[in-house]
Amino acid sequence: MSTQRRSYETGHKPKCLVIVDDSAEWDRAVYYASRWAVRVGGGVVMLRVIETEDQNQQWLGVADIMRAEAHEEANAALDRASGRANGIAAITPERAIREGDTTEQILDVIDKDVDISMLVLAANEGPEGPGPIITTMAKMVGTFPIPVTIVPGNLSDEEIDALS
Repeated sequence: MSTQRRSYETGHKPKCLVIVDDSAEWDRAVYYASRWAVRVGGGVVMLRVIETEDQNQQWLGVADIMRAEAHEEANAALDRASGRANGIAAITPERAIREGDTTEQILDVIDKDVDISMLVLAANEGPEGPGPIITTMAKMVGTFPIPVTIVPGNLSDEEIDALS
C-alpha cells in the first residue's frame, strides 16, 4: 500500500478508522476516536466487516437471506456506534460495511480514503488475549500504512477523556 496520506492538506481533514464488531470493548474505541475527532477537528469512519464463507450454489437462496440478515445486523451495530459517537462528541461518523476478510477490508478502506490517518482498536482485558484483530495487526505493525492506537478495554470514560 503506497497511497500518500493527505489528512492535513488544504481541503482535507484527518479521520480515524474504528472497527465496530461484536466484542465487548468496541465502545472504548468509539469513545476514544470520537473524543480525538473533536480535539483535532477531524472525523471518524466506522467499519463493520461481514466475514463471508464459501457458499454452495444449491444453497444460494439461503445464502442470500443470510447475507441480507448480516447486513441488517451490521447496520444496527453501526447505528448503535454512530449514536454513541454523536452522544459523546456531537459528530456524525462515516459508515462502511464490507464483506470478506477483516484485515483485507481494513487495508482497502484505508487505501481508498487518503484522509484516514489512524486506526483505533480496543483491547479485550480478559485472559483470552486482546482480540483477533489486534493479534493480526500486531504481526503487521512494522508494515502497516498508518499508526494504530490500541485503547485498553478497562479504561473508563473519564480515563479516556484524560488521554484524548
